[in-house]
Amino acid sequence: MIQIDNVSKTFGGIQAVRGVSLEVAEGSITGLIGPNGAGKSTLFNMVAGLFPPSEGRVLLDGRDITGLPPHKLFHLGLVRTFQIPHEFSRMTVRENLMVVPPGQSGENLFNAWLRWGRVKQEDSAVLDKVDDVLDFLEITHVADELAGNLSGGQKKLLDLGRTMMTDARMVLLDEPGAGVNRTLLGKIREAIQRLNRERGYTFCVIEHDMDLISALCDPVHVMANGELIASGAMTELRRNEQVREAYLGGGMSGQMGENARPSNQGDAS
Repeated sequence: MIQIDNVSKTFGGIQAVRGVSLEVAEGSITGLIGPNGAGKSTLFNMVAGLFPPSEGRVLLDGRDITGLPPHKLFHLGLVRTFQIPHEFSRMTVRENLMVVPPGQSGENLFNAWLRWGRVKQEDSAVLDKVDDVLDFLEITHVADELAGNLSGGQKKLLDLGRTMMTDARMVLLDEPGAGVNRTLLGKIREAIQRLNRERGYTFCVIEHDMDLISALCDPVHVMANGELIASGAMTELRRNEQVREAYLGGGMSGQMGENARPSNQGDAS
């Protein structure tokens, strides 16, 4: 679905990403890992249209989308989340979901005054979809809570809900497990797996939690110093000396998920 072809990015003489090529297959949950400063977020930002690559190209279903801005990618079904959620804090969870679908007739003052029947019909359809999202993610109990009052894990679930309101086909998830307690992390993992399995979403996931990556992702791509250094299943990558050295040299724990569940046990409780 996504093809990244020899992509590089330079900032003021510093090369943050160097000639990376990889694919995210349709229907997969693909992982992207590496120590801090490896270039993962920079690569995500280029795919998501936040800035263009210095070299190379990005394809979506064979279409060149290199440098297209996020709002155009949104209409092509490609969206991303952020490590720190960007909710509308003074709106309720339900309202946060309601404002997502594009092109609502009620956004136009003329329609709101003179085509209220059409607006009402569309609003009813949006509310039905909101109810479906709330139920799917098991957050109906906070539907009328201000989004700013949610816990970190609940905000991550709300982020997933907003992608569901777009009918996204390709979702870039930036550290969905960051700052989330273990109970809600399990719900987030299950929601991602169900969206992939039951509704056909394709995901690419940046994450530092190797247990989560091991449970969710196959394949996994590893970056270090702006380059792609390895790809494969987590069971293989844990034994890869270049990968282990990258993590140890990056000042991380170096555990590489030795105690994590293998990916084929991702549905275990």
